[in-house]
Amino acid sequence: MGSLDLASILLLVTFVLGYSAIVFEHTIKISKSAVGLLIAVLCWVITLYASDRSLAVDLQELGHHVSSVSQIIFFLMGAMALVELIDAHKGFKIVTDVIQSASKRRLLWTMSIVSFILSAALDNLTTTILMISLLKKLVKDSKERVPLSIMVVVAANAGGAWTPIGDVTTTMLWIEGQISAFHVMKTLLIPSFISMLVPLLWFSSKARGRYAHLKEHLEEERAEPGAKVVFCLGIAGLVFVPIFKTLTGLPPFMGMLLSFGVLWVVTDLMHHKFDQRTHLRVPSILSKIDTSSIMFFLGILLGVDALQTAGILTMFANLLDSTVGNLPGIATLIGVFSAIVDNVPLVAACMGMYSLERFATDHPFWIMIAYAAGTGGSLLIIGSAAGVAMMGMEKMDFFTYLKKATLPILIGFLLGMLSYLVLFY
Repeated sequence: MGSLDLASILLLVTFVLGYSAIVFEHTIKISKSAVGLLIAVLCWVITLYASDRSLAVDLQELGHHVSSVSQIIFFLMGAMALVELIDAHKGFKIVTDVIQSASKRRLLWTMSIVSFILSAALDNLTTTILMISLLKKLVKDSKERVPLSIMVVVAANAGGAWTPIGDVTTTMLWIEGQISAFHVMKTLLIPSFISMLVPLLWFSSKARGRYAHLKEHLEEERAEPGAKVVFCLGIAGLVFVPIFKTLTGLPPFMGMLLSFGVLWVVTDLMHHKFDQRTHLRVPSILSKIDTSSIMFFLGILLGVDALQTAGILTMFANLLDSTVGNLPGIATLIGVFSAIVDNVPLVAACMGMYSLERFATDHPFWIMIAYAAGTGGSLLIIGSAAGVAMMGMEKMDFFTYLKKATLPILIGFLLGMLSYLVLFY
């Protein structure tokens, strides 16, 4: 690894301090989104101040990064709005109506498989929130929900890893050209399923008997007018995005905006005559989008781009190459790291460390990164947005998850990676 000058050290210290504040967000009570934005601006100020190039060249470089990040932001905004629109119509009730089962083992398998499938089309965070909400209505005893809740997180993370729209890190790799939609789906379906199947078999072996008091609250929730139409169009719109990119060559965010625009027109036509349905129309839905998460992605991605522009990420890539050496080892290591730190900056850093000139589109390295970053976060409860959401909704602590779930999840993660190496490497 090359030597760092004073400006590079200052840049690295700024990023690490900011990232530490993000990791300990709940302790220091400062939003990670606010810290992310500060990281972005401060890192770019230092980068431009220390640069020996002209300001015009540096601003052109910044503009290039802003363009790339904006594509991811627009894509996420469209996807989040589309999912919120389905949720407002209670469209997911179509799915949840088929899940009820008093058998502990059957419910465990059903919840896991449905979470895996849903996450492939939605995203792991939305799927987890939806399925945990359903679980709390179905199973009253929080202790009995523990294995179910854990498997929802594992299945949602695994399901999101094998499609270009199921996990934000896979989406990033897809939009930036590191992976193609068909190839990642073809090569990661089996490894992702194995990473879910191993812990599922583990918990299934311990699940015996039936739930004594399966709650009936699901019957009380009635779907809104047009729920089936919005659900079907919404899911079709999400699935259509990769097809749109293949057919037109336009960036994925254009396909997402098209799908959202179509659904906006349809819901306006359905509800404009009814004053009591304003909560089902898009202007109301847009206020529910998690803007804070959008700001976090914007800040952290631009911050990582500053490290890339300064050449720091290239130094770290050389360090990994010289110490670890082999690509599967590097990818597996990144998967383990993603259980400790957020996978978004990790993958962004990988994209900055290793260029498309070195590893072309659909190179095994990018596929392994997509798998490792997507599923590795399940190793610890704080390792993924899905895990953190479940932690808050179920009040599950770090050590309960560690004791009950980390070992089978680790075995599944490693076997999934091994299956990829055997089948496709």
